[in-house]
Amino acid sequence: MAIPLMRTSPWIEVRNSKIHGKGVFAAKRIPKGTRIIEYIGERISHKEADDRYADHDPNDNHTFLFIVDRKTVIDGGRKANAARYINHSCNGNCESAIAERRVFIDAVRDIAKGEELGYDYEIGRDKNDPPNVDEIYACRCGSPKCRGTMLWPAKRPVKKKKAKKKVAAKTAVKKTSKKTKVSKKKKGKRVASRR
Repeated sequence: MAIPLMRTSPWIEVRNSKIHGKGVFAAKRIPKGTRIIEYIGERISHKEADDRYADHDPNDNHTFLFIVDRKTVIDGGRKANAARYINHSCNGNCESAIAERRVFIDAVRDIAKGEELGYDYEIGRDKNDPPNVDEIYACRCGSPKCRGTMLWPAKRPVKKKKAKKKVAAKTAVKKTSKKTKVSKKKKGKRVASRR
């Protein structure tokens, strides 16, 4: 059975945010496990997303691109809904989930009326990132667990020395296992438009 389109939601309202620009707030108490809204926008290929934002200002941290799978990206800057205004939070009360090649925002705990919604964007690091990328994608969520950046992993990977090949190989195995767990959850990720 197909999941009905969730363009709007009675659970939320959009208004100005202390975190950044506009934000999404609970219009009423939202119970843990609630599927709040679908992240809607124009569905395009990764190449089209790259081409569309090729001239994007590298010092601008606004991103409405959301990876669905290897073929599809949702551009929440076009044909979008209120879900695009949900701000990043290192210790969010929501998470993104992919089902039937669509992205949904689900509550991971009870959310009080008036509370701002947030989830971890987990924007991936790229080898071509500018040196000030952590400043550009600085996090302002205010959580005691704030890691200071919307990027994932939180710190730039440190290059391993050749003498430590065995240790690096063990670390790579552990990292692969973690990636497998994340992919089983079918968790969506926002992607930066800094191509």
